[in-house]
Amino acid sequence: AIEEMGGPELPFSLGRKDKVPNEKPLPDGLLPDADGRDKKDSNIADHLRDIFYRMGFNDQEIVALSGAHALGRCHPTSSGFWGPWTRAPTTFSNEYFKLLLSEKWTKKTKHEGKEWTGPEQFEDKTGELMMLPSDLALIKDEKMKPWVEKYA
Repeated sequence: AIEEMGGPELPFSLGRKDKVPNEKPLPDGLLPDADGRDKKDSNIADHLRDIFYRMGFNDQEIVALSGAHALGRCHPTSSGFWGPWTRAPTTFSNEYFKLLLSEKWTKKTKHEGKEWTGPEQFEDKTGELMMLPSDLALIKDEKMKPWVEKYA
């Protein structure tokens, strides 16, 4: 997929070499809550760490992985969230990181003229682009923000 989006050719092999014996696997489909809904009393960046540190990721790798949001969009029927992160959701680029830093993100309150009733998300001034609370956590967290800046 990376190559198809214009990225470099990367070697790939299936499986993990770092599996811990007898460690209980996470259930299929378990990703961080994009809005931290299960972690209301804590920092959303810490919620990302809770999920990804146990998979062997560090802060830099969490930020890099979040860059996958440069591709695709959210669909209300799947996640409750709506919209693309970038203006070119089928192109692999660093636009996601640039937009995180350059746009003013405000809480979404309306959608197509009606009150927004979906989960908390943020939009740019046009209302065409969106960011999740977990995206904005990357620029609010003092240890993650330098990686966003580097990738932008």
